[in-house]
Order: sequence, then structure tokens, then C-alpha cells
Amino acid sequence: METINHLVDGVTVEGTSGITKPVFNPATGAQTAELAMATVDEVDAVIASSQAAFEEWSEVSLARRTKLMFSYRNLVEKHAEDIAKLITAEHGKVLSDAMGEVARGLENIEFACGIADNLKGAYNESASTGVDVYSVRQPLGVVAGITPFNFPAMVPLWMIPNALACGNTFILKPSERDPSGPMLIAELAQEAGFPPGVLNVVNGDKVAVDRLLEHPDVRAVSFVGSSPIAQYVYETGSRNGKRVQALGGAKNHMIVLPDADLDLAADAAVSAAYGSAGERCMAISVVVAVGEIADPLVDAIKVRMEKLTIGDGTDPASEMGPIITGEARDRIADYVQQGVDAGASAVVDGREASFDNDGFFIGVTLLDNVTPDMTVYQDEIFGPVLSVVRSDSYQEAVDLIASNRWGNGAAIFTRDGGAARQFQRDADAGMVGINVPIPVPVGYHSFGGWKDSLFGDTTMYGPEGVKFYTKAKVITSRWPDPSTSTVNLGFPTND
Repeated sequence: METINHLVDGVTVEGTSGITKPVFNPATGAQTAELAMATVDEVDAVIASSQAAFEEWSEVSLARRTKLMFSYRNLVEKHAEDIAKLITAEHGKVLSDAMGEVARGLENIEFACGIADNLKGAYNESASTGVDVYSVRQPLGVVAGITPFNFPAMVPLWMIPNALACGNTFILKPSERDPSGPMLIAELAQEAGFPPGVLNVVNGDKVAVDRLLEHPDVRAVSFVGSSPIAQYVYETGSRNGKRVQALGGAKNHMIVLPDADLDLAADAAVSAAYGSAGERCMAISVVVAVGEIADPLVDAIKVRMEKLTIGDGTDPASEMGPIITGEARDRIADYVQQGVDAGASAVVDGREASFDNDGFFIGVTLLDNVTPDMTVYQDEIFGPVLSVVRSDSYQEAVDLIASNRWGNGAAIFTRDGGAARQFQRDADAGMVGINVPIPVPVGYHSFGGWKDSLFGDTTMYGPEGVKFYTKAKVITSRWPDPSTSTVNLGFPTND
């Protein structure tokens, strides 16, 4: 069986710990590879490689970095389907979703191709007599990214392009569950011409994560994952003097007002709740149905759910694939039972779906009459479960979002421009959609939520990414009076 190892200095390096973890195909339940887990010494060796590479890479011109980034962008686009197939094989999402993931990652490479403009400083001539003041942004050094299983290609590409373009070297610690896609992304960087050690990959578990958070040569850490781990990463990294951007979980609400386009709202609810089997931090988990639209909306969602095709992500007919692991599938089923026991109505119960294989499949679930005191409402389920909360008013719906512990994304569906404009101001979330269920910003903005969805104050990619991966320096300079210069500058003399 294939063993997936580390990528250091541009070459594959075999793990020495003797400890591996299995990698599965969620659609079949079969193990397809084993992943080498790094020791502390191995992590230290990767950091040493990155530190050595930084000394030269940080001096490389913006023109050269940009040229390499364009080459990288073209290679990722060329191999988009190869990356997507690896994602589908190890994560389970359908191939079209995986292709979409790669496309969103490409946006971030394209943004980084404009790094020369994004790194421009400011200049004030003659701030005082003979004094000029200007600012520059310089790289931090070795930076690391700890990325999740649900977007094994896109999230690393939220980090890598900006980090490298700004002159840093980068260490990627991908999820243990689907490491092949991230590994191909790193290998393509080598093919594009990035020098050895500029982008390294170390595979591992908590041992590797803790070492990255503690090592003094790692200057910054980027993380995306669950809120408890995000908080741990933020607190541990900050305590060790590092910059940390840590994005956590979510419970995204979609308010549907009585005047909304019913078909548009129902289509959006189904795609946003069940796409990628609900395993995404921007999935819609709660539909807040306001007033008399509740009954027709629930009916419309149910009709669409019954038409969904669930199966192997490699099958073009499949619209939703399996869950990442059997344990995750069972946890999702348990949440559905908790919701029913608490009084929610199972309009569609995903546990009743049957599948003719050993994959980690579960059907889609729609729970109506959910209330905020239920665990199915309070917890991040991270699966294909959509809860419907009925509300009497717009204000009550907005208050639900405000009282929720997470603030990643929120959306509203309405034909009323005034209501939409008010919502974009009222919504207690970092990313807001107006008749858009999953308001993930394009690559030249930045991604991040509020409250327990973000630890620290720095969001991901775009302009905020450039700020995160650089440190500002302000220079104040004074030069002698030109009339006293020993060089003839053409100034009149006293005689």
C-alpha cells in the first residue's frame, strides 16, 4: 500500500517515526494509502529547511516572484482535474464540487500575481524641512499553515500564494484525512520553479501541530478548522510570540422573508445545505422562515431534496457524495435523533436512506420546528442536516443570528431592497449574502467571520492576507541642505 510521506527541499522524504494513519476512500470505505506521521525532530528538520531557504528567497525580486507565481497559476489550472480527482477520492465530494474548489483556489493565486501592486508602500516628501517619511512591508520569515479536510486544495491556496509572494517560506501541514491533493499542489510549485525549501509539506497530527506552534523560527501560523481547535491554536501560538490567524466553526443562518422568490430560496437552501455533504464552514445550517412563507418553503425544499442523487463522487450523476469518515456519519445520525427527541419534525430523515456499498453515506435531513434550545440548533453538525426555525418577524430573525455564538456567514432572501440594505447592516456576521446563500468573498477581498468563528482579528487571503504575511516598517530620512552639497546641483552660490 502506498505511503504518503513529506515534501522537503523539493523532494519526497520518507517518515522515520514508524507511525502511520490510514487514508480512506469515503465512497467505498476502503483504505487507499497510509500517511506518515512526523516526529518533533522531523518537524524541526522541515523548519530548518524553510529557514535556510528564506535567507535567499526573501531577497528575490518582486519581478521574479511574480513570474514564478504566474507559472504556478498556469500549472494549477492545467492540472485542475487531477487535483479534483484526488479530492474526490479522499474527501468524497462530487467531482464538480472539487473542480469548483480548485477554481476558488486559483483566484487566490491570481491575486498574488499582482503582489507588486499589493506591496506598494506610502511616501511623504518633505514631511519636515529636508525630511522624507516612507513605509515598506517586509516578509516575516518561516510561516506555517494548518489546513482542514473539507477543502484540502482551496484552503492551502488561501495561504500559500500570498505567503510566498510576500517573500516568506511556507510549511503546509494538511489534514491527515485527504493529503494527496495538497501534496500535488506543493509538487506543482516545485515544477513552477520555486526554489527548494520555499514550500515544504509535513504530514502529522497534534505532535506536528504543537511543534509548529512552539518553534521559535516559525513566525506566523494560519489555521482553519473547528472553533475549539482554532482557539487552542490561537492561544498556543500567541503565547509563543507568533502571529496567528485562526478561523473556526459556524452555524450560518439564511433568513427568508415572506416576499422572497420561493423557488430561488428553496434552490439556494438545498444547494447551500447539502453541497459537499454539508461539510463546509459556509454551509447554510439554519433557514429562518419568517411568517407565512414557512409552510410553502418547507414543502419546496422537501420536493427538491427528494430529487437529489447521492452516490460516489466520481459518478457524473451524483449531486452529493459520502461523509468523510464512518465516525462522522454516525455522529451526524445521532444529532438527527437528538433533534427528533427534542421535538423537531423530521420532514426528511437522512437516516432512512439506504446505499448498496460500504461507503460512509448518509441521506439528507430536513428538520422543521427547530427551536434555539435544541442541540441540533446550538452545535455545528458539519453534515447534510438543515434546520428550519419559524419566526414571526424580521427583527426576531435578526436577533437569532445575533444571539448565536458563531458569526461566520448570514444570508437573506427578499425582493425588498430596503430590507436587504437594512440586513447588511444588522447581520451579526463577517460575511453577508443578499439573495446569495454562501457569500464567500472573491480572492481580492478577504474571508473571515466574527465571534467564535474567528480567533484574533486577522481574516484570510486578499488584502488582509498580505498584511498578515508582512511586517510594516516606516523610514524617516534627512539629507543635508542641497545648497551645501559638494556635488554641483546647479544651485546659486553666495559669491
